[in-house]
Amino acid sequence: MASDKNSFHQNTVDHFQVGGKNYKYYSLPKLEELSGSKVSRLPSCLKIVLESVLRNVDGKSVNEEDVLKLANWNAASPALEEVPFKVARIVLQDFTGVPLLVDLAAMRDAAKKLGAPAEKIEPQVPVDLVIDHSVQVDFSGSPDAFQKNIDREFERNLERYQFLKWGQQAFDSLSVVPPGIGIVHQVNLEYLAQSVLEKDGVLYPDSLVGTDSHTTMINGLGVVGWGVGGIEAEAGMLGQPLYFLTPQVVGFHLFGELKEGVTATDLTLTVVEKLREVNVVGKFVEFFGAGATALSLADRATISNMAPEYGATMGFFPVDDETLNYLRGTGRDEEHVEKVEAYFKAQKMFGIPQNLGDVEYSQVVELDLSTIEPSVSGPKRPQDRIVLNNLGSKFQELFTQDKKSGGFGKEAGKFNETFDYKNCEDLGRSDLAGEKVTHGDILIAAITSCTNTSNPSVMVAAGLLARNAVEKGLTVNPRVKCSLAPGSRVVTDYLEKAGLQTPLDKLGFNLVGYGCTTCIGNSGPLCE
Repeated sequence: MASDKNSFHQNTVDHFQVGGKNYKYYSLPKLEELSGSKVSRLPSCLKIVLESVLRNVDGKSVNEEDVLKLANWNAASPALEEVPFKVARIVLQDFTGVPLLVDLAAMRDAAKKLGAPAEKIEPQVPVDLVIDHSVQVDFSGSPDAFQKNIDREFERNLERYQFLKWGQQAFDSLSVVPPGIGIVHQVNLEYLAQSVLEKDGVLYPDSLVGTDSHTTMINGLGVVGWGVGGIEAEAGMLGQPLYFLTPQVVGFHLFGELKEGVTATDLTLTVVEKLREVNVVGKFVEFFGAGATALSLADRATISNMAPEYGATMGFFPVDDETLNYLRGTGRDEEHVEKVEAYFKAQKMFGIPQNLGDVEYSQVVELDLSTIEPSVSGPKRPQDRIVLNNLGSKFQELFTQDKKSGGFGKEAGKFNETFDYKNCEDLGRSDLAGEKVTHGDILIAAITSCTNTSNPSVMVAAGLLARNAVEKGLTVNPRVKCSLAPGSRVVTDYLEKAGLQTPLDKLGFNLVGYGCTTCIGNSGPLCE
């Protein structure tokens, strides 16, 4: 091995051509050859992290020793050292994005006072800020609910939005996706993510951190990324490495096929339950096997999105043909898709491992997809799963169960007690005056959440259910506040083209906005 501290950095550069153009990249197969390590046996998610470490060796924040330690990763007992990981880009939502932009503005102000050019303060990596956390369901169940809610949103947030608009023109590296477009994670999946990026003629994998726990949805596209706090995101924006302990990687072997009527949400809740049993906190999870390969990209994203609920840093699916199909289907140009394919094949990272033993994992968990049953989550925590047929009996059991063990801690004799509605007139719902509710009554029915609305199969299923209900003359109890808040405008397009938005509207599930609503408490007011 050469003594130059940057020997790997310099000697692993390789080339390939796509469409007559020549591209450079930092070759992991070359690194394996030069270092004598077993890079080819690493999980795909670690290979992407390793490429970043290799590419960013500078003898200061990232050293060749960091490359060697990760290249020689021990699956059973990872090194107790930190990995210096420089991400390719940053994703923010508006709640956490505004304070970070304030910090950048304050830095510019300080630079100017010190006599330095203010424009020298600039994010060192691309930053995308998606405004999706400020919409609230003040209006619902009417054709004009969307417009009324967005008008109210601008009234409440005018000063913040003016500041964000200033930031977009002030910083070259900052792009802002305005309100009314979609949930940050679905916008990231459908539009922002590129899978492979290019800088100065060098290709490298897309990677990111985001200021929202469900940033992990992007793992379904084969992109390394997870949610962080504002300070870590700001460090990444300024070009600093993000440090984390060398992780264990849990391999999740999926095999078999889902039964008819079982949704991606049912699958995800089962995955959450199994992974919480084995404790994956602080670990990466990588899915493999024929079952993983057969999943649609949307189904993979649904599973990846729930990584915070099963406690892992990531829930990762390697890049394969399904990834390329999704990139094409969401409007990425063919030349770019060919570039993505050529890059991952050159790095020997293309395709989902099929068999046990193909890759070294710290631990392997297995799941037969044919055993999964229709389920619901909750009723208190999203990571808790209840088989649909057991919902009634389970709710009665939880009613008296101790709060510390996930129950409600109520007396059995109060199960049928009733409560009066109050102050309905203030909300323009005088028709509800005199109504009574009891334990277990549904008061909010929201078709929303980044977990579900990115998945056409479950959204179309909701539309079909609505169509069948309307055909049978069924209606929704008027005291139930219904809303539809999709993750992107694409959802509205395919529901309308399929003729499914009309029956949803008839049941009260009119469009109320594009953004994160009920999940974060932005479900709007109810009668007391």
